Parts: sequence; structure tokens; C-alpha cells
Amino acid sequence: MKDGLIPAPIARRPLHEELAEHLRQLIIECALEPGSKISEKDLCAQFAVSRTPLREALKLLSTEGLVQLTPHRGASVTELTTEELEHIFPVMGALEALAGELACQHVTDAEIERARKLQAEMEAQHKSGDLRGYFRTNEEIHQLIFAAAQNPTLTQMSRSISGRVRRARYMANLSTTRWSAAVKEHRAILTALSKRDGERLGTLLKEHLANKFEVLHEALLAELEATP
Repeated sequence: MKDGLIPAPIARRPLHEELAEHLRQLIIECALEPGSKISEKDLCAQFAVSRTPLREALKLLSTEGLVQLTPHRGASVTELTTEELEHIFPVMGALEALAGELACQHVTDAEIERARKLQAEMEAQHKSGDLRGYFRTNEEIHQLIFAAAQNPTLTQMSRSISGRVRRARYMANLSTTRWSAAVKEHRAILTALSKRDGERLGTLLKEHLANKFEVLHEALLAELEATP
């Protein structure tokens, strides 16, 4: 080893956190449907793990409101209600606005360049109609802003509810008009971040989420009315 330097150990996430991330994505994308019972046996076989880390993962997801744990009955995917969205979205909007303000105080040139690349990728996905890819890239942009804010407490608070917000977005298909408007809003978000204009970015992020909620709320109401 040169100059006697010892490399830092590679950080590894606990197994239950890795499992939670996989399950979170399955729930968000409705591969595990709302209200459905979660089979521990099937998931243990699918991921080649024992029940202990799986149950720890389910406990973690229950704190995020994605999984309901019932004594003697096991785990199930929670239902998503319009009332819940009415409570969650204003809180998430406030957290996003604060993240935007703080991010502009700390964001690096490298992070801004990364945001530009993600914006270009997201626009290409919009053009090709890749909704699933678009959602994932969109999420990366929002995560970048929270990371740039350099406030672990704020990040932790957002994680506790962001899963339910993300699931709502997947459950309600975006109209072509709203999708195009969202891309335009993200261009303005990138401009404000690039200029490090915290007040402007905070306002844009809050408005962006409010616009999203309006469309999702209408879509979910229509879906509930159509359900027998």
C-alpha cells in the first residue's frame, strides 16, 4: 500500500435495508397491490433470505405507512386514500421547499451538472413516452436536492412520507398535458438551482408538488368512483 495508507472500508447497507428498498419499489409500482396480503414465504424464496431480515424490512416499511402489520395475521400492503393524500402532500411540499432553500446554500458545481444531466435524461424519457423511467429519473432529481441541502433531519423526515407520495404518482397516470407541464416546471427548477436562488427554488418546488397533488387527487377520486 502506497505511503502506508489504508483505504477506508466500503460501506455496506444492512440486509434488511436492502430488502426494504426492493419491497418499497414493488409497492410503489403496485407490483404488490394495495390491500394485498404479503407472503413472507414467497418473498423469502424470491430474495433467498430468512424470515428475520424480511420481518425487519417489513417493520421499517410499516413506519413509512406502506405496510400494515396485524398481530396473528401478518403483513399487508396499506390502502391509499384521498384523505391521506390531503394530509401528506402539504407536509411534503413544505419539506421540499425547505430542501430547495437549503440546497442553494450548499449545492456544488458537480451536483448542478448532475442535475442538468438528469433533466436531459428525463426529457428524453418524456419524448419517448417512457413513464416508468421518467418517474425514476424524476425521483433522482428530488433526492439530489435533498442531498444538497445537507440536513440529515430534513432528509429523514422526507423519507418517512415520500414512499406514499411516490406510490400515489404511480397509481394515477399522468395526462399528456400534465406530463408536459411537469417537464416545463422541472426546467424552471433546474434554472433556479443553477442560479442558487433558494427563495425561487423553494417556491417552485412547493408549487410543483401542489400541481401534482391536484391531478392525482382528481385521478384517484375518479378511480374510486369507478370501482364497483
